[in-house]
Amino acid sequence: MQTRLTDQYRNTSEGAVAEAILRRCVHCGFCNATCPTYQLLGDENDGPRGRIYLIKQILEGQSITQATQTHLDRCLTCRSCETTCPSGVEYSKLIDIGRTLIEEQLPRPQKEQVLRQRLNTYLPNRKAFGTALKLGQTFKRFLPKSLAEKVVDSRPAGTWPEPRHKRRILILEGCVQPSLSPDINAATARVLDRLGISVISAAGAGCCGAVNQHLAEPERAREQMRRNIDAWWPHFAEKVEGIIITASGCGATVKEYAYHLREDYDYLIKAERIAYLARDIAEVLQKEDLTPLLGKKPKIKKVAFQSPCSLQHGQKINGVVESILKKCGYEVTPVADAHLCCGSAGTYSILQPEIAGQLRTNKLQHLMKGQPEAIVTANIGCQTHLQAASHLPVYHWIHLLDQLCN
Repeated sequence: MQTRLTDQYRNTSEGAVAEAILRRCVHCGFCNATCPTYQLLGDENDGPRGRIYLIKQILEGQSITQATQTHLDRCLTCRSCETTCPSGVEYSKLIDIGRTLIEEQLPRPQKEQVLRQRLNTYLPNRKAFGTALKLGQTFKRFLPKSLAEKVVDSRPAGTWPEPRHKRRILILEGCVQPSLSPDINAATARVLDRLGISVISAAGAGCCGAVNQHLAEPERAREQMRRNIDAWWPHFAEKVEGIIITASGCGATVKEYAYHLREDYDYLIKAERIAYLARDIAEVLQKEDLTPLLGKKPKIKKVAFQSPCSLQHGQKINGVVESILKKCGYEVTPVADAHLCCGSAGTYSILQPEIAGQLRTNKLQHLMKGQPEAIVTANIGCQTHLQAASHLPVYHWIHLLDQLCN
């Protein structure tokens, strides 16, 4: 793709990244075939190819319109197009750049500004979110439907084994997960304890930065990333094996810390090390001997696995969870159109509830076709979003392995 970036952008880091990405695009349109919003809306500008052109126009000096902002807002950043693209276009980086430029130059209506400011402030703050969740649980019946369905009862964590093994590994606590579902990381700690690995949490670590990054607040995101690096770094002197992440959306972000901190020379080398050592829990268990978990009959036998976009498209982890579950005695049902997003996508289901609801309905229909006893996933956002409309229980898949430990 030919580019004529204005001087305003050409000599910036973001401009250089954007130009390299734009020049890889060959206009083929394969991306539209796997784009959830293009499939629903049928508008070229609501598919990756159209959005790429819109961002290109901004970088070439054309005026930013409300319509351009709307089309970029409707993108889920599911990265399905990146999996499909034969040219290796890193679309997610480009849309982050485009959204940030629009946010800087085109004021939003007051109501939208307030909502986004609240999301940017409260979601990444574990204590603030926990307090807000408790208030939401108390006054749930007074909340708008799209928000009320996000307010779920917190699940008790259960026991967290004391560190007792020579092998140790850090775990990302995150921001919303400790309040919504603290049982996920606790279950992970119990499973790994059974396998001879102690899981430890670093005081001071929190949100991975994804919320701020995708809401066009990249500097706030970088602050979250630096804070996590500072919290984790001293533990490497104690020879921890790495960092495990149980929310695939966070995992996709942590693995790209070096990109986000590429101009911060005080943190770049550390960020590269962190990104290298970050592992989804599935990647860790894939390499372990699971014999200590085998032999016990599962309480739930038949499950449908919803593979989050951040797992299959962001981290390129495909078939690993299903393989582990089958090895442990579970039947995993086939799911049609498994590559398509469920509609959660971080804050997307709050900001774009209609499209998110349509995608969820489609996803649940495909998940239910195999008549599973439960649905399992690998991301807290997907779990909460799906559970709000599912008559079947929706768990993080690590709970199935945890059941084998008890």
